[in-house]
Amino acid sequence: MNAETFTFDGRKQNSFDPNVRNFYFLPDELKVTRGEGVYLYTDEGRRFLDCSAGTFNLSLGYSHPEIVSVIQEQAEKLIHVTSKFQVDPVNALVRGLAEVAPPGLTKVHLKSSSGSDANEGAVKIAQHLSGKSDVISLFRAHLGQTIAMTQAGAAFRRKPFAFQLPGMLHVPDPDCRRCFYKQERSTCGLLCVERINDFIDYASSGKVACLIMEPITGNGGNLVAPDGYLQALKKLCEERDIILIFDEVQTGFGRTGRMFAADHFGVAPHMLTFGKGLGGSGMPIAGILTQEHLSGVPGHHINSTFGGNILSSAVAAKTLEILRRPGFLENVREVGDHIMARLRAIAPKVKFIFDVRGVGLMIGIEIVDADGKPDAKLTNHLANLAQDRGLLMRTSLYGYGNVLKIRPALVITKAQADEMLDILEPLLLEVAGVRA
Repeated sequence: MNAETFTFDGRKQNSFDPNVRNFYFLPDELKVTRGEGVYLYTDEGRRFLDCSAGTFNLSLGYSHPEIVSVIQEQAEKLIHVTSKFQVDPVNALVRGLAEVAPPGLTKVHLKSSSGSDANEGAVKIAQHLSGKSDVISLFRAHLGQTIAMTQAGAAFRRKPFAFQLPGMLHVPDPDCRRCFYKQERSTCGLLCVERINDFIDYASSGKVACLIMEPITGNGGNLVAPDGYLQALKKLCEERDIILIFDEVQTGFGRTGRMFAADHFGVAPHMLTFGKGLGGSGMPIAGILTQEHLSGVPGHHINSTFGGNILSSAVAAKTLEILRRPGFLENVREVGDHIMARLRAIAPKVKFIFDVRGVGLMIGIEIVDADGKPDAKLTNHLANLAQDRGLLMRTSLYGYGNVLKIRPALVITKAQADEMLDILEPLLLEVAGVRA
């Protein structure tokens, strides 16, 4: 490997196993060997506190003992079978999901292998049953990696590809700090919702099947829907006969301190997609929750070889059981509030912190330059410095964004949160030139 090879963010990659040259994407120079809870260990014995829970999917942290036990027990019986047949783990998971789903979402579809797949399946359901074609998403949306979901995402992700699917409309996010319409929340009347009518009337084909959105943007910068926004959005959708889909792949299963972000905001969509955190310690699983009247699409239209995998379903059922235990979600809210309070206390001292926002353990720190403009370079620099000091952090928009994301495993304790902040806060103050 050439010693002068660089990664996307400009870091040199010098310490590689020779086999790494066969990777399509160059991995980080760190080689990890095991994980436990919120910690990840390298082959050299270094310990990192993972602020991102893997890829925001390790809701129970690394190698949760109950999840490891379930995997071992189920693997000895049956790992996979065609989803044509019934099996106890899948039946138990479907029953559990129906019990915790937001009001009205009574049907469970597990034949998805990823969040991207689930989102595309939800759009297919909406199009098939409505007989309409167009899809509305938000400017900063990240809905997946398939062709259609890439097309529904932000422009920088669409740019390299020649395909242009018809009927994809993008509307402004509800970003109250940087309002697209230059309004103030106290007097705006939620213009960001009202103007969607104009997009439908003048920019669509007149046949809008669905509006799909994240209640809190994941990769798009941790934007939290303001009070009243989702209620107004659902009202608009029902008035215009549009199916409202919540993408809860990142926000679902306790990330906000409630089972779903829909529960936090008190708004039940017509469909909801899920994935990531349901896998507990990293098992891949995803799916769709729908209202009764949205069932009936033939299975061959929304299917996947590994959807509803038995091993993943067994893990997911156990994960759901753990999340539902008394005090679990309350702890997520308490620790999240504690992290937010400490970050907001130092933010006025750090000139490049524009905003600290979030719900539960889905928290973002927005970074700006001296002119108040988004500063992706500094954001990536801060993430790199954090890694050097033992914190694993991710940034928004695949490194093109200006938000540091804090989304640790939901099992993080207050003491571990303080350990994280005792590293992060001095780092932020140091870079800002402020004495602690």
